[in-house]
Amino acid sequence: MPRVSIAFFVFAALCGLTGMGWGIWMGMAENHQTLTAHAHLNLIGWVSCALMGGFYALVKERAGSKLAWMNFGLVSGGVVVMIPSLAAMMSGVDLPGILPAAILGSIAVFVGMATFTINVLIAAMCANQPVQA
Repeated sequence: MPRVSIAFFVFAALCGLTGMGWGIWMGMAENHQTLTAHAHLNLIGWVSCALMGGFYALVKERAGSKLAWMNFGLVSGGVVVMIPSLAAMMSGVDLPGILPAAILGSIAVFVGMATFTINVLIAAMCANQPVQA
C-alpha cells in the first residue's frame, strides 16, 4: 500500500477514535454545545481522509505525487487547527486568535480538497491511456 494511503488511514483512524470518544462524552455529559465541531471531525477527519486514502491505494500512480502529499498535509493540518478552534468558539471561549485559526484551518482543508480534486481529475484523464512499460 502506498505510504500516503497509510498516512491518510492512520490519521482517519485517529480522528474516528477521537470523534467517537468525544461523542460518548457529549452524550454522557448531556452537553452538545460542540456538536458542529464534532461532526466536522467525523466527516472531514474520519470519512473524507479514509476515502482519500482509499483513492490513493487504488490509483497508485497518483499516490507518489507531490500533490498527494500536499493533499494529506493540508487536510490533516487543517483539521488539527480547525476542529479545536471551532470547538473553542462554540464553547464560548473568547480569545483573539481563535477565529483566525478556525478560518486558516478551514481554508487549509478547502485547498486540500482542491488538491484531491485535481488528483482525481488527472487520474480520470489518464485512465484510458495505455501504460508505458
